Amino acid sequence: MSPVTAAQDREYLASHPWITFMVNLQKLTHKTWLLLGEAESKSHHVAGVPLRPEVARRLHAIYLSKGIHGTTSIEGNTLSEEEVLQRVAGELELPPSRAYLGIEVDNIIAACNRIVEDLAHHRPMELTPERIASFNKQVLANLDLEDGVVPGQVRTHSVVVLNYRGAPAGDCDYLLQRMCDWLNELDTVAVDDEEMTFTVAVLKAILAHLYIAWIHPFGDGNGRTARLIEFQLLIQAGVPLPAAHLLSDFYNKTREAYYRALSRTSRPPYPVEGFIHYAMQGFVDELREQLQVIREEQMRVTWENFVHQSFPKDSPARHRQRCVVLDLGTRRDPVAPTRLPEVSPRLARLYADKGTKTLTRDINELVKMQLVRRVPGGIVANFDLIRAFLPMRAE
Repeated sequence: MSPVTAAQDREYLASHPWITFMVNLQKLTHKTWLLLGEAESKSHHVAGVPLRPEVARRLHAIYLSKGIHGTTSIEGNTLSEEEVLQRVAGELELPPSRAYLGIEVDNIIAACNRIVEDLAHHRPMELTPERIASFNKQVLANLDLEDGVVPGQVRTHSVVVLNYRGAPAGDCDYLLQRMCDWLNELDTVAVDDEEMTFTVAVLKAILAHLYIAWIHPFGDGNGRTARLIEFQLLIQAGVPLPAAHLLSDFYNKTREAYYRALSRTSRPPYPVEGFIHYAMQGFVDELREQLQVIREEQMRVTWENFVHQSFPKDSPARHRQRCVVLDLGTRRDPVAPTRLPEVSPRLARLYADKGTKTLTRDINELVKMQLVRRVPGGIVANFDLIRAFLPMRAE
């Protein structure tokens, strides 16, 4: 059936009445709107926080691997998050029997990199059936696929996934084009009201994900393709790269809830707003966690600067004591004084030829300076010194 066939003649209208290309924003609850506002605020916060270059690179690699692990794991890839991180770094070789797992990950890495490069070089990124098909082709490249599955080509056969039957094959070309036209039309809302730009873009990302899942236009790789579209639309909205991977990771971590929320949207009363709320709650929860990681890094930098300022004069003893405080700051648990040289190779070298009296004297001096404090189980870096400068607020 040609994509230009009149809409009223389409088979999907009877089989998939929930595919309407409409969304009633008035059905979104006040909680969902609050989450949309918080997501925008926190995205700007993540984007505006300066980090040390090595930390920024590390966090980017970690959240990239989380997103890639999420989008492949939810489809059955058994590589761990740590293994995906190693693969991102080019450090994971797999035996022939598991090589396909690495290829699945490599394909998503390549697709994410392509999207980022397109954005950086101002290349055309308009959502079109051709661009969506190219994502699917990249997702499935070099993989052993079921008969009849052609990467990047709309399916010509019926598919059933987890008891859900995709839209009629003859309607898939039409539905892809209609979806793209509809989502692109939503941009006019943002043109009329600039304050809605971020909100509309995030809603577009979630709706694109949902509609690809509903239509299921390809023989395989639909979920990965949907999450790539979502990723593109999020970074186009101004969501910083580390945060743009959070939804894929969230869907995987809550996959039972994900499939439940997805399933409900294709049953009366077709609660699209429920899936939007589920996705936004997860996005904001993940943003809160990401910001906590960033705050801890900022606290660490502030602590290190404070420690260096606390030792204006240098000497062998002061050098040792400064190193003790800095290396203790990398630990969360108390350290027994006698085990202090085991905290780091640096401390092991500094105390290699020193006796227990020197160790005890250094600790006593640091306690006196309030840079470390004694707690049950040993000593810890006294981060409370700099936390005291945070604005006071009620718990």
